[in-house]
Formats: sequence, C-alpha cells, structure tokens
Amino acid sequence: MISETAQTATVDAPIEAVDIADWVLNLPDAEYRRCAPGEHIAAGRTTTDDGRPMSINVENIGGTLVIQHYVAEVHEAHHCHLVSLSDAQTEQGWIKVQATWDMRVEPNDDGTCRLTNTVTTHATQGFLPMKAYLRDTAANGELPLYQPGGYAAALLRGTTATGDKEEVTA
Repeated sequence: MISETAQTATVDAPIEAVDIADWVLNLPDAEYRRCAPGEHIAAGRTTTDDGRPMSINVENIGGTLVIQHYVAEVHEAHHCHLVSLSDAQTEQGWIKVQATWDMRVEPNDDGTCRLTNTVTTHATQGFLPMKAYLRDTAANGELPLYQPGGYAAALLRGTTATGDKEEVTA
C-alpha cells in the first residue's frame, strides 16, 4: 500500500435523502471541480465494455497529473466502491497506480448521517520506482486531501455538512 486517506463528515439530511452511487457516477464536471478547486481538473462518465458504470476523473495530486478510471464494483445508495488502474504523469514518465475509492453513508440517531470517504492507493509493477518519491511527497504534506464537507455538501446539493475526522497514512 502506498497511502490511505480516510475522512468522515456529518451530513445534515436523513439517510433516505442520500444516494452516494447516483451522485458519484453522475457527477457533473463543474461540481467535481468545485469539490477540490485547483486540484480537480475534469470528470466524465462512461461504462466498461461489459457495461459496468465508470467515473473518469482528471486531477492534480501533489503536482502530478493523474487520470483515474474508477469502475464501480459496488454501486448502492449507501455504499459505493470503485477501483481504478490510474495513469499518472511523473518526471520519469507515465506510470500506473491502483486506486480504490470507497464511500459509505450510515444513519445517525439525530436524523443526520455520517459519510465515510476512504481512498487507498497501491503500487503496480510499473510504479515501484516511484513509491519512495510519493511517500516523501505525502510525508511533506504536499499531497492534497479531499474535503469531506465539500463532497458531502455537493452530494446533497444545498444541505450542510461538517468534516470532523481525518486520518492519513502514507
């Protein structure tokens, strides 16, 4: 594993009002860019050859251009699990990184719900020479973290959300 980022946010809406899979798999480009201004460059949607939904995202992570091909392995209202064999442009050329993006929503007792957003990256065979470089970059605080309030707020379009926990392992 290269890194894992886990964040939670409280979403000011009942769980019945939340559909994580619909949101992420139909996310408009402008809304994607608003979730992380300056880092998120573009988003689109398509399907795999066998018909599985796919989210294509382009972003700048610590100065590295990354193109993600997130295929939905689980796409339910309260759980979305996507896996990407991502392309990253580095000083040494293009490399492949496997990224897993998992989002879950669970109800709270007060009528709100908790969004948990986890992104994990793993090295591929072509990535191994870059592993030390990215660990150093993450350790120096140069890799941007997703804003859970931004995702939660965008998810519900107009409701409020507050991020209250963030953990990063690099």
